[in-house]
Amino acid sequence: MTQASFNFDAPLEDEVDVPSAVAPANTPAHAVDFEALARTLEAHPDFRVLRRLVPIMDFGPRPLSAVDAGVQRVLVLDTETTGLQHRSDKIIELAMLLVQMDTATGLPFGPVTVFEGFEDPGMPIPAVAQQVTGINDDMVKGQRLDDAQVAALVAQADLVVAHNAGFDRPFVEARFPGFAEKAWACSFADIDWKAAGAGSSKLSSLAQDQGWFYDAHRAQVDCHALLQVLTRPVGSDARTGLALLWAAAASPSFKLRATGSPFESKDLLKERGYRWDADARVWACTLTTAEQLDAELQWLKDAVYGRRSARLEVEEQDSRVRYSSRSGLLSERAL
Repeated sequence: MTQASFNFDAPLEDEVDVPSAVAPANTPAHAVDFEALARTLEAHPDFRVLRRLVPIMDFGPRPLSAVDAGVQRVLVLDTETTGLQHRSDKIIELAMLLVQMDTATGLPFGPVTVFEGFEDPGMPIPAVAQQVTGINDDMVKGQRLDDAQVAALVAQADLVVAHNAGFDRPFVEARFPGFAEKAWACSFADIDWKAAGAGSSKLSSLAQDQGWFYDAHRAQVDCHALLQVLTRPVGSDARTGLALLWAAAASPSFKLRATGSPFESKDLLKERGYRWDADARVWACTLTTAEQLDAELQWLKDAVYGRRSARLEVEEQDSRVRYSSRSGLLSERAL
């Protein structure tokens, strides 16, 4: 199937040779060569064609590389839940894809191992969750995720990837403790999609940038979409999304909390990219290098705190605690 996005008001200045397989409007759909029509539309600057994303179940032989690199196993994961709070809400669907990645090229290879299952949350699924996920009480009634299968896949993984790991990780760790021992990366937060030219970091939008559409908000198809997006180079960077996430997982990050910042600085902090941590009641941001941390501390001193003395909390996080509900290494930095 294809989906075309175009501007009907745009002038069609170039003549297009319509394929002979494309018949008049009253021709039955089965008699139309839609792929030929799609290729014709793609050749015209006023049309853009989207194809339905087809899951890849085997990425073929390991890619050739001049570098004798290693192999890592990446577990792509997505959950559907009854709500947003991992302490009170429950998983109702879990999907995972396990694939091998060549670290020199950042490309997957070989067959994809698939897991998908429902779980009865022991409570009615709220209406809003049913609307978002399309999962109702009858679909999960009496269902339980297979602990042994999940544990076996998690044990093989060198890296777990989710598109909103800050949401998914606390949920799966609460249900399956083995996830807490793994390195994690977030394809939403650990890749600068804006700098790469993407108009949005939403997974459906990233897929559309690659020419695909799919029925979102079901766990397995979301996983397939994410994996295929991550096999492509990101922006002008020659590295794939998988390679960027592997690099991100290897480096620590620093969560800086602007403790005791003046109330009048809230708009400045928000514009700078800080987020309000309601639990800690503090503005905070995450920095990916020690150099960025030092520069941010200097900016806070100059632009926010001025002559006020302050001791700010810094939490160093590695990929084994990042995006979890657990704390990293805490320290204080004086301004």
